[in-house]
Amino acid sequence: MSNNARVPTYDSLDKIYATSALGKQGARYNNLIQKFTEIYGRKPDFIARSPGRVNLIGEHIDYCGFGVMPMAIERDCIIAVATTDQDTKVRIANVNPKYEAREFDFEGKEKIVTIDDTKHEWTNYFKCGYKGMLERAKDLEKPKGMYLLLDGSVPAGSGLSSSAAFVCSAALATIEANKLPLSKQELTEIAIVAERNVGVNSGGMDQAASVFSEQQYALHVEFVPRLSTQLVKLPETQPPMAFVIANTLVTADKFVTAPRNYNLRVVETRMAALFLSRALGLDHQVDSLKEVYDLYFKGDNSSSDVEKYDKLLDAAIQAFPQDKSNGQGYTLEEVAEMVNLPAQTLHERYMTRFPVETDYFRLVQRTRHVFTEERRVVQFAAVCKHADANTLQELGAIMNASQESCDKYYNCSCPEINTVCDIARNNGAYGARLTGAGWGGCTVMLTTEPNVPKLIKAIKDQYYAIKFPNLTPEELDDAVLATQPGSGSAVYVGF
Repeated sequence: MSNNARVPTYDSLDKIYATSALGKQGARYNNLIQKFTEIYGRKPDFIARSPGRVNLIGEHIDYCGFGVMPMAIERDCIIAVATTDQDTKVRIANVNPKYEAREFDFEGKEKIVTIDDTKHEWTNYFKCGYKGMLERAKDLEKPKGMYLLLDGSVPAGSGLSSSAAFVCSAALATIEANKLPLSKQELTEIAIVAERNVGVNSGGMDQAASVFSEQQYALHVEFVPRLSTQLVKLPETQPPMAFVIANTLVTADKFVTAPRNYNLRVVETRMAALFLSRALGLDHQVDSLKEVYDLYFKGDNSSSDVEKYDKLLDAAIQAFPQDKSNGQGYTLEEVAEMVNLPAQTLHERYMTRFPVETDYFRLVQRTRHVFTEERRVVQFAAVCKHADANTLQELGAIMNASQESCDKYYNCSCPEINTVCDIARNNGAYGARLTGAGWGGCTVMLTTEPNVPKLIKAIKDQYYAIKFPNLTPEELDDAVLATQPGSGSAVYVGF
């Protein structure tokens, strides 16, 4: 796949969605265009589209520098756009009346636009993509004014990457409106950095999956030495494989919970890398576990990837000092002693840009998860490429092991996720695991196409009927759904 390719422009929805989704999506796009015309008194010029994603394997390791394997889903963020040369204002509305219409103006080339990340304001995500793109567009003196209407179908806080879908769509809308000559690679790299403007330390998997995905393929995304993607054809099995996504409806808003969950895990893995680079006698101190891996095996071509992860994990576990807190982890002062740096230096280096709240840092547990999870990514890709009669069982076992590690060593699962995964495995799922950041949100299950109705019914009866008995049929159909790997970002002009 060429990372220098441009985002495609389509005049037909069948280039974007599976045949089974065309009726529903056609009605949705027509509704968006009609509402846009009602609000602004003109038709849009184009629609920018970026999907959510489900991560099949490789959780919480993208920001450690390791590769992951997501796929795009049908659910997405679409933004109808019309431009004007009369001013540089951006006017943005949402088909969901819950989100109030806003407008803001271009503040000049130095500032672009102000983003107040202390306020949980929905349009901040658009501002992120807008700001990131215009910062890259050095030669653009005056951006177009824009009229915007958004329709997002990726549930917020579900672990299906609604924020990345929004930021990528916003960035794509800005590119297309101003005719900026930017590739998929540049769109992805800018969107990764841009989302950090709302206070979330994003790793990059979500944006890459949203932009680069193609139907019927998973996407192996790697980040070192730079972002690269490789399509992985999902194997043809008998009966055909299918994926079911079930939202636990436990909302995990990264903006609110990041200091004690997501941001903390980023810091813990970087502290672990800093310690291991010193304890294992590597050439220089680093702060990503991928750099530890690369330095530790520099020049070693004798071992397989799987063997290397096992060897490094054994060395790492032996290197960490005894945990005196009965499994709680190390205090900041203990970590400072381990890495031979003042506690204040560690605080300034790791805990100022992105807020962190904790008394202990669980470096051993996080390291164990990261190295074993990357091993699982390698194994998953290998099984896909060499499919046989046991493919479904093998892929399912890898997904189940990932869930156990997320729960036990990364502490990013929750009782509701564990319950849904158990129900799934008892009703024909070969594998079931959390997907996304965790702490609520969605689960993904591997099953077969004939088993999808049974599996969905079991989750509705045994989870939603008990925990959320007042859900409407429409809400239930939104919460648990079958999906196939979908296409990535696109511009639509077929109207």
